[in-house]
Amino acid sequence: MDGSQTIRVNFGKPMPIFPLDAVVLLPQQVMPLHVFEPRYRQMLDRALDGSGQIAMAVFAGDEWKQEYHGNPPIRPAVCIGQIVQHEHLTDGRYNVLLQGVCRARVVEEHMPDETRMYRTATLEPIGTEGGFGPETSVAIDRIRTWVEEELAEGPLRELTVADQVLEYVRNEDVPTPALIELLSFALVTEPGARYRLLAEPELGRRAELVVGQLEDLERLIRLARDQKPEQWPKGLSWN
Repeated sequence: MDGSQTIRVNFGKPMPIFPLDAVVLLPQQVMPLHVFEPRYRQMLDRALDGSGQIAMAVFAGDEWKQEYHGNPPIRPAVCIGQIVQHEHLTDGRYNVLLQGVCRARVVEEHMPDETRMYRTATLEPIGTEGGFGPETSVAIDRIRTWVEEELAEGPLRELTVADQVLEYVRNEDVPTPALIELLSFALVTEPGARYRLLAEPELGRRAELVVGQLEDLERLIRLARDQKPEQWPKGLSWN
C-alpha cells in the first residue's frame, strides 16, 4: 500500500454494478468475493474479458430484502474494484480478490436487457487526493500521531489488529492519505459510518470521521473495563 494510483478507470463507459446490503469495499482495501449467482457470474465473465473492474454498491433502504432478485434501489456512492486474482470453478462460480481503486457516484443506471443479466451505471469520480492544502496536510499528520499513541498505549491497544495497524502507522513510506483509508476499512465497522466514509469526497473530513469512530470505540473499551469482567461469576457476560 503506497497510496499511488496506478490503476486507470474509464469513466466514459458504463461500469458493472454489484450491490450488497453494506459497504464491503473501500479504496485500497483488498477483499475476497465468492460469486455464484448467474447474473454476477456473467458480470465476472465479461469484466475479466475487459478492464477487470466492477463497482461495489450498497442497497438503499430495505426493499432489497423482498426484491433482491430484481433490481432494488441502490445508494449513489460506490467503490470501484479491480479484480487482482480470480479462480473460475468448474461449475461456473468464481472466487475473486478485489482491490478497491476509488470512490465514484452513480450518474445514471442502466437496467439489464436481453443480452446482459446485470445492471450497469455511468459513474463519475468522487474527490481526488491531489488537491488538499497545507492546513489539511498538517491536520491529518496530527491525526496520524494521535492514532499511533492510542494504538501503542491507549485503549485501542486492546484491539486484536492493533499491532498490524500500528506497523502501518509507523511506516513513513505509507502516505497519510493511504493510512486514512486503511484505518477506515480495518477499524471502522459500523455500517452507517462506513458508507459516510465511502461517500465523503474530502480527505480531511474522512480523517475526522475516522477519529470520531475511534473515539467512540475507546469509550466502549473503557466502559467494558469498568465492568471488571475478571470479577464476574463464571459463565456471566456483559452485553
